[in-house]
Amino acid sequence: QVQLVESGGGLVQTGGSLRLSCAASQIEFSIYKMGWYRQAPGKQRESVATITNGGSTNYADSVKGRFTISRDNAKNTVYLQMNDLKPEDTAVYYCNAKWYSYSYWGQGTQVTVSS
Repeated sequence: QVQLVESGGGLVQTGGSLRLSCAASQIEFSIYKMGWYRQAPGKQRESVATITNGGSTNYADSVKGRFTISRDNAKNTVYLQMNDLKPEDTAVYYCNAKWYSYSYWGQGTQVTVSS
């Protein structure tokens, strides 16, 4: 059974940093496009950052210059380094693995940024 397990969320003050991790199992991790998404209360889930199997990255305009996505294929893990956090970054962050029609989600990790 495919599992994506996020970790690293928590409570941080404005301007602080967090590093999220997502460990994948039971998939051929290296071929998947990996992504981080977030959903704030009352809002739709949105894409934060993605990284292809070749290492190309894409970011939402709201996080460019502050967040960095990376992957370690040897550890089947994708990371999201989040710096200069703002209250509007508060959300549940989800990891996604996608390959053609195959798409898997983690259970999410809460990130709360206090002002």
